[in-house]
Amino acid sequence: MKIATLIVRTLMGAIFLCTSISYFVLSNPEPVSTGDFKAFQVGLIASTYLMPLAKSIEFLCGLSFVSGKFTTLANIIIFPVIINILLINYFLNPHDLPIAIAVFAGNVFLIYSHWHNYEGLFKMNG
Repeated sequence: MKIATLIVRTLMGAIFLCTSISYFVLSNPEPVSTGDFKAFQVGLIASTYLMPLAKSIEFLCGLSFVSGKFTTLANIIIFPVIINILLINYFLNPHDLPIAIAVFAGNVFLIYSHWHNYEGLFKMNG
């Protein structure tokens, strides 16, 4: 279980680091998108703050996953971003859905493997 956790954590960290660094550093043109996904993407870019915020969160959580520090916190912080990635790909960009499902499954696996750190959040006081 420890080796699987290390592999999943490192792969997820690498994915988040690569996507966030390429967003901030590389000026690669975005792939051509069409239809509803293009309209959604234009809206995200027009907001001017949402993409840099999401990519900053991805960068910090990617660093956390790769370094192995604060992974419990990083799992919680990145979870809403991953849910949005999953839902955007499900509804607007289905050909990238397998990647989104893999990232979601990786996050759920990491939460499961560190469940002892989360148990206190779900215990009833009383």
